Amino acid sequence: MENKEACTAAAPKEQESHGTGDLISRLPDDILGAIITLLPTKDGGRTQGLSRRWRHLWRTAPLNLEVRTLHPAFFPSAVPPSAVSKIVSEHPGPARRFYFPGLRTGGGDLSSELESWFHSRALSNLRELDIRYAHESSLSSSSYRLLSSVLRSASTLCVVSISYIDFPDQIAPSMSFPLLKQLSLLDLSISESVFHGLLSGCHALESLFVSEVRAAGCLRVSSSTIRSIVLQGNPHESTELVVEDAPHLERILSLGTHKRACQLYIRIMRAPKLEILGPFIPDFSKLHVFQLPTGLSPVSLENSMHTIKILSVGSCNSQLNAVLNVLRWFPCLEKLYVIFYFSYEMRKNIEPRYDPLHPIECLQSHFKEVVLQGYSGLEGEVDFARFFVLNAEVENKASRDIQFEFRHHNLWPDDHLNKHIHDLSLSNPFRQP
Repeated sequence: MENKEACTAAAPKEQESHGTGDLISRLPDDILGAIITLLPTKDGGRTQGLSRRWRHLWRTAPLNLEVRTLHPAFFPSAVPPSAVSKIVSEHPGPARRFYFPGLRTGGGDLSSELESWFHSRALSNLRELDIRYAHESSLSSSSYRLLSSVLRSASTLCVVSISYIDFPDQIAPSMSFPLLKQLSLLDLSISESVFHGLLSGCHALESLFVSEVRAAGCLRVSSSTIRSIVLQGNPHESTELVVEDAPHLERILSLGTHKRACQLYIRIMRAPKLEILGPFIPDFSKLHVFQLPTGLSPVSLENSMHTIKILSVGSCNSQLNAVLNVLRWFPCLEKLYVIFYFSYEMRKNIEPRYDPLHPIECLQSHFKEVVLQGYSGLEGEVDFARFFVLNAEVENKASRDIQFEFRHHNLWPDDHLNKHIHDLSLSNPFRQP
């Protein structure tokens, strides 16, 4: 009797969802479906209990599936691997997003389950894929190979992030991603030919993030659509990026160069729209930038880069000479960001010296703004500020109207870049709000 009364009492609440008080339920199905697909997995499924109006919508809305094996209590919106088979069998698809960090931690090897999931109808037309074969806190390993079924939705994928895995050579010939715009390859092993083949199959790629990749050979980029490359070097071996032909490339960013004992080689063959570079340290025993006409000539006073307008460099507070010599390579530079790293100190025997008899061209023509990040008022940092106030000129006029602005930012510059790696709406990725 109590159950019957409970059902009777619940009926008016269900009818109220169509009344004047519930305007959301009056929206068309396609809009409600768009709302559901933006919700986490569990929350999207719970909308079926709102009313009869909502019951069929979850199965027709694109699936947003987040799977976690470690610490599920901290991620209430995610589902455990044990629930995935039931979800993909009941949901006809398509799926908007599949996110699975730590595939091989916390629950053993789940490769067979993953193979089954990706052959389901629900995951046949994915738009976003983020899969990690290990967890950040576990030991990184390249002893596992990427399953070909993971890329079964290649024709519909727009965003892909793959971490901690070997990219097998057998996958390369069949890879084609006509809609892919954002690609992240993190802490994985991939050959030069597979990397080149992967990018060749990305016909709409705009943003590429490569972090600690173990590559047999160099990372060659030839793309008519790419606009941004973010590179984080491998501390165990040198990393070489070769930009062969990138007519729309606007920026090359590097992460963590001051923390890692790694060597970066950046060879730019053709990138006529490249305007943003950095941050890197002015220690060219660790970073080498080459450019036209052959990609073999180091950037220097005689082989300067006229397209660069925004530059970020890391330095300790006593490296003014090194930073000033770098500025000679970029005669059209407009904005300079100097990050003061206390943990980094360049070896004095390799620090270039500034020659005051040869003025820096950008300071006399185009230079508009210098930002000192991590500034604490130490003597060497004050010297940086004083030099630019006294020497920056535009149209042969000294900086008499210069303005000083002091801001406090909670995010360190590298952290800010990490949060906006694929955000191409930022015209200046180094500027913090």
